[in-house]
Amino acid sequence: MYNKYFILNRCYLTFYNLLLALNLFKVYNNHKLNQKIMKKLFFIASAFMALSLASCKKDDNSSSSTTTTAQVNTTVSSGTWRITYYWDTDHEETSNYNGVNFTFGSGNVLTAANTLLTLATGTWATGVDDSKVKLILAFTTPANYVEISDDWEVIERTDTRIKLRDVSGGNGGTDYLTFEKN
Repeated sequence: MYNKYFILNRCYLTFYNLLLALNLFKVYNNHKLNQKIMKKLFFIASAFMALSLASCKKDDNSSSSTTTTAQVNTTVSSGTWRITYYWDTDHEETSNYNGVNFTFGSGNVLTAANTLLTLATGTWATGVDDSKVKLILAFTTPANYVEISDDWEVIERTDTRIKLRDVSGGNGGTDYLTFEKN
């Protein structure tokens, strides 16, 4: 993950690469290099510029680097939440949680309920593993709640949404889970 000054410096390099390409055209016009050599030089300069421009993008994972466990604790323990997206390795399973509200309660009690009854009770916690903020969910029954039991990496956190990711160690699949505040 890059800080803003590092990204800015890499973008300045792109500007200098553009100047290099312009100088190559100058050399071509002044010395009348043969076209074959000029094409090679142009290709090399273009490839270098394309790589430099691509490096100006921010890291996709920058949200997690600024999120703390305290922020996640405060966010989830406020109000009720619903699952708006759940991708399990190779297919979407969001509909399994339609109409279900999750409460991240005191004492780390996690409750899943609809308007009529409690469907499942489990636990929740936060932690840091491999420098990544994690939201840990644990249910013992029923099966579709056990399925979301894992140590989820927090990849985005706002006051109204938490996006999570889990890369499985066993099969290498990646799961995504998004909670949004009701």
